[in-house]
Amino acid sequence: MTKKTKVKELDNVVVKFVGDSGDGMQLTGTLFSDSAAVFGNDLATFPDYPAEIRAPHNTVAGVSGFQVHIGKSKVNSFGDLCHVLVAMNPASLKANLKVAERGATIIVDVDAFDEEAIKKAGYLSNPLEDKSLEGYNLIKAPITTLTRGALADSGLNKKQVDKTKNMFALGMIYYLFNRDLQHTIEYLSDKFSEKGEMLEANKKVLQAGYDFADTIEALDSTFQVSPAKLEKGKYRNITGNVAAAWGLLAAAEKANLPLYLGSYPITPATDILVELSKHKSLGAKVFQAEDEIAGITSAIGAAFAGNLAVTTTSGPGLSLKVEAMGLAVITELPLVIIDVQRAGPSTGMPTKSEQSDLYQALFSRNGDAPIPVIAASSSANCFYYAFEAARIALEHMTPVILLTDGFLGNGSQLFRIPKMADLPVINPPIAAPNEPDYKPYRRNPDTLVRRWAFPGTPGLRHRIGGLEKENVTGVVTTDAANHELMVKLRAEKVNKISSRIPKQTVTGAQQGDLLIVSWGSSEGVIQTVVESMAADGKKVGHAHFNYIMPLPTNVDEIFNNFKKIIVAEQNMGQFVNYLRMAHPAFQYEQYNKVQGLPFTETEIKNVISKLL
Repeated sequence: MTKKTKVKELDNVVVKFVGDSGDGMQLTGTLFSDSAAVFGNDLATFPDYPAEIRAPHNTVAGVSGFQVHIGKSKVNSFGDLCHVLVAMNPASLKANLKVAERGATIIVDVDAFDEEAIKKAGYLSNPLEDKSLEGYNLIKAPITTLTRGALADSGLNKKQVDKTKNMFALGMIYYLFNRDLQHTIEYLSDKFSEKGEMLEANKKVLQAGYDFADTIEALDSTFQVSPAKLEKGKYRNITGNVAAAWGLLAAAEKANLPLYLGSYPITPATDILVELSKHKSLGAKVFQAEDEIAGITSAIGAAFAGNLAVTTTSGPGLSLKVEAMGLAVITELPLVIIDVQRAGPSTGMPTKSEQSDLYQALFSRNGDAPIPVIAASSSANCFYYAFEAARIALEHMTPVILLTDGFLGNGSQLFRIPKMADLPVINPPIAAPNEPDYKPYRRNPDTLVRRWAFPGTPGLRHRIGGLEKENVTGVVTTDAANHELMVKLRAEKVNKISSRIPKQTVTGAQQGDLLIVSWGSSEGVIQTVVESMAADGKKVGHAHFNYIMPLPTNVDEIFNNFKKIIVAEQNMGQFVNYLRMAHPAFQYEQYNKVQGLPFTETEIKNVISKLL
């Protein structure tokens, strides 16, 4: 008999799935977030997993997690403390109890809490029995036992059966949040279309988890998060890497050019390459190069030949592309370089996210070789900033670096798919056949942009390359005065882009006691805190920068409106030092975090409160 439960209406909720590598927590979190998107909730997610392919079993170092924040109104961050924590083994509980709020519902697989696993996780006693979890709503579910029982007659071996445990946990969560199983069943039907026995096993275990939750007396209430009131349109749950790939496809269509990607696989950027490889029907050409240098140089060749050319990488790969980036600067060819940042230096922590490469993006070329730098700030707007990077590259005949990071690239948000008709047309300065007196470095007097001549176009034979060229004609020369002129022209061309990008905006107070400055992926969490404090009467503003090189033209005007300025970033202070160079008239406080983890709302709130 089904028990009667109360339904609690919530504005938003944070759920985190954690377990050992191989427990399927990334898939479980993705399916829950997808179901929330189908239901109509706004959402943001944060996948967090170890760098090892298979980390040591039952260790804290091997814990894989996936956090989901869903709401009935706009969700700007992945959330702070969890309302619900699903922990599949002792190590995952130990690593993540700190992110569960007091009173949170904690669901554990009690079967995994044997003496060996408890000791390996670093516990001195069983946390399920030593009263250390008092104050939480602890649900000790025999997930492994019940999964095996549900599939006792399936004919599957023990390893196959245990791989479905995550579906049992997901079924329990669907019950807890009054969610329909149908969307996940459709996913399973597609995934296991040729493996009927695995399809039936996963469906059966999913339902078993749902039914078991219905019998638990401790779950005397369930939760309801109503659909968000969203702008009319077509939505999907999208990761930043997929969004960036789509933005490039859209830019190629609006520029009426073929799209070429030359890249070498690297965590956490590889999914852009993978996604674009699926869209040959849209004209995308994808080359998986043998190394990072081949990736970017092939893209430069594609740009010379008249393509929207792109290369993707992460920090270690960006360092290998440096010489070729200088070639793209001196030839003045359009090129999009996407750096999905991770924690460094060197191999560092490949699956952890930091804002670690800003110095490299700004200053890493030999000679004076300025490159525009922009940064996405949410998983969803990776689409728009990939599009914008392509627009700037194509219209200004320059390489452009787009910075995202592992948090944005792997995390996801609800994304309203735009209509192509609503996106701006991109107008590359393509030279016409037999253009009178064409010269490769003759420039538009307003923008200093040169014309783009495709090889084989009648009447446009020309020379470009890595050696310095004579102004206008493109003839190779080592003339001292000409070299200085060309260096200054290339720099001024980039500086002129500042008049063709949006003015910097401020959320919260427009003037007052404190301005918190940020860039990249920290926008959502800081904006959430600032808006809350501004609503409480605090005179705090937030200036989040997406355009970094060149900076918007109104920075001084904004900074003058506040008594104190603090720059928060997930590195040792790269953007704040850049601001000290570009806008030295101001005093800057700084808050830095270098842990491979994003900021939390609590951290930002404490920093602001201390300064106020």
